[in-house]
Amino acid sequence: MNIREIIETDKKYFMNTFGDRTPVCFEYGKGMHLWDTDGKKYTDFLAGIAVSGLGHSHPALVNAIREQAGKVIHTSSLYYIEKQALLAKKIVEISCADKVFLANSGAEANEGAIKLARIFFKKRGEDHKYDIITLKKSFHGRTLTTTAATGQQKYQGPYVPLTPGFRHVAGNDIEALKAEIDESTCAVMLEPIQGEGGVNLSDYQYLKDVRELCDKFGIFLIVDEIQTGMGRTGKLFGYEHFDIKPDIFTLAKELGGGFPIGALCARGKAAGAFEPGDHGSTFGGNPLACAAALAVIETMEKEKLVENSYNVGNYFMTGLKSLALKHPVIGEVRGMGLMLGMQLKIPKAVEIRNKCFDRGWLVGSIGNNIIRMLPPLIVTKKDVDGLLMILDEVISETEIPEA
Repeated sequence: MNIREIIETDKKYFMNTFGDRTPVCFEYGKGMHLWDTDGKKYTDFLAGIAVSGLGHSHPALVNAIREQAGKVIHTSSLYYIEKQALLAKKIVEISCADKVFLANSGAEANEGAIKLARIFFKKRGEDHKYDIITLKKSFHGRTLTTTAATGQQKYQGPYVPLTPGFRHVAGNDIEALKAEIDESTCAVMLEPIQGEGGVNLSDYQYLKDVRELCDKFGIFLIVDEIQTGMGRTGKLFGYEHFDIKPDIFTLAKELGGGFPIGALCARGKAAGAFEPGDHGSTFGGNPLACAAALAVIETMEKEKLVENSYNVGNYFMTGLKSLALKHPVIGEVRGMGLMLGMQLKIPKAVEIRNKCFDRGWLVGSIGNNIIRMLPPLIVTKKDVDGLLMILDEVISETEIPEA
């Protein structure tokens, strides 16, 4: 099918949840690059929204999926699954977690985290402790409950009444958080860096103080590492930047390198809250997904991709700041590692994103004021130089209204 036929078929049969998408369909990829149905080559600085950490068609991941698919894809967790056990063990070994539950997505992992926090207090006879405090501008998923946890009205509006038990406070405001904690609070849930909310960083001291507050009031700290985890920020997990350990944290996106998987991870007393029958998943932790995730982690370690994220990320940040000095329309550059956002002073992000696309470079946008860059962790300084040159060209030719 050509792109016109694909678009027509999509519009006729697929629910219109994405509107008019970027008019392209990719047929195959390799490393940092994708090729569309017309054979045009693109350099990918979005990685499927922070998913394809190894780039496209990495041999280690492809071979692991191929080999496992040739053995067994699914059996259900009625039976023991070797790859499931090995993946849980590996995640515990590389993190602060004591136990792991495997799901199919980030939203499912976050649902599990919410259930885990609530059931812990329920089993202690503290039925009144079920409220979870999250941050404004956060994003935790699109299920009804994770939509309620998300601190953005645009995602919540169409679905009220939402799952009860969530309150939202401004980020980096410890006094606002402290004022909201009461006897009904069971947990605080946050992203170390808000992704969909605009690449908003938590302050170092703020997260230290949040950890201290949770300890003081005997409640759980849940860290959503769906986007920040697995090397994206220049460390394996985002919480490591802040010298804290969450009680519960969640993973997805890069964990499977493009294959759907999520992980609910917990330590200490939270790790033992689930008992048989409390939680489950038909597909979660299936042999194929776990084989993919094990291959991703092994490859990240072997190719030192977390270190690459840190080093190339710093180089990228320096280049973007230099670009901001040249172009006053750029208001701020922020992020960590390979999770970067460029805030514009005027609503031109979509136009700039589209012009980059026309030149064969894929970047993202948040609203119409932020350009988002989430390249695969294999990205090189040469790749970064290429995008910086394109951004320079595109911004230079973009019509900027006079002040």
